[in-house]
Amino acid sequence: MAVIGNSSTQQAFTPAIDYFSGNASTTAFTLSRPVASVAQIQVVIDNVAQNPSSAYTVSANTITFTSAPLSGTNNIYVYYTSPITQVIAPGQGTVTTTSLASSLTLTTPTLTSPIITGSTPQFIQLTTGSGTYTTPTNARYLLVKMVGGGGGGGGGGNNGTAGNGGVGGSTTFGTSLLTCTGGQGTTTGSSGGTATLNSPAIGIANTGNKGGGFGALVTSAVYLTGGTGASSPFGGCGTGAANDTGQAAQANSGSGGGGGGNNGSQPAFSGGGGGSAGYIEAIINSPSASYSYSIGAGGTAGTAGTNGFAGGAGGSGIIYVFAFF
Repeated sequence: MAVIGNSSTQQAFTPAIDYFSGNASTTAFTLSRPVASVAQIQVVIDNVAQNPSSAYTVSANTITFTSAPLSGTNNIYVYYTSPITQVIAPGQGTVTTTSLASSLTLTTPTLTSPIITGSTPQFIQLTTGSGTYTTPTNARYLLVKMVGGGGGGGGGGNNGTAGNGGVGGSTTFGTSLLTCTGGQGTTTGSSGGTATLNSPAIGIANTGNKGGGFGALVTSAVYLTGGTGASSPFGGCGTGAANDTGQAAQANSGSGGGGGGNNGSQPAFSGGGGGSAGYIEAIINSPSASYSYSIGAGGTAGTAGTNGFAGGAGGSGIIYVFAFF
């Protein structure tokens, strides 16, 4: 049947009597059911009703007498007269601190942020040769930036007598994972290297830039300037020269070297700049424990021809590795 007001969680009540035997020394006895106050029970000892205001107290399932009842078998009777017939939960947000016991202690929990050893990102430069990169413990992913070796600038001189710049070496990280080939080196302006990125790495793989062109063959006393080397994302390309040797690219830049000039004699031409190497910027999720690597060397400078000057060497490659935790 429907009810008005709060829903009850306990409705049934069965009258009951507890019997205890006094021994002239025990004052506390355990009740069969909890009570909230002395008003909910009647107590009789040796057929004499006890005054609830002075003869005894109750706390949950325990009744305690002011004086120990005399000895007797079942000479103590406890009648349950006013049981709890409805349990009502307080409304949300209605209990205040004044409703709580003064002895209640509230403890504020302490939240501790998780700490992973080596949580600061780690960075390393791999600048020469080959070897093995060991992934730091607990690294979640790696960010790799790398470039191959730049091509060498071509030499200047009489047509057909100057040397081409050397091809830059390839830079690799992992077995066929990341590869940047070196820039080309010719006397007439060189093409850039390639870049290959394989799974599970994700990112960008850019082909290198072509080196600057050369000065055309002339038959008069003119100083021709060699072509400028192509620049990689790391910069540092070599510039061409007139009546001088081409400038070398900066080490670990992957950029091309400058072309060599001529000495003003005729007939003569200037050398082309070297191409830059391929470039990769990639993220490796769930990295392996280690990776083999190799740094590409810069291409050699083209030799000088008759009435000319040598080119500049290309810049070597490099690998930057950032480990994140």
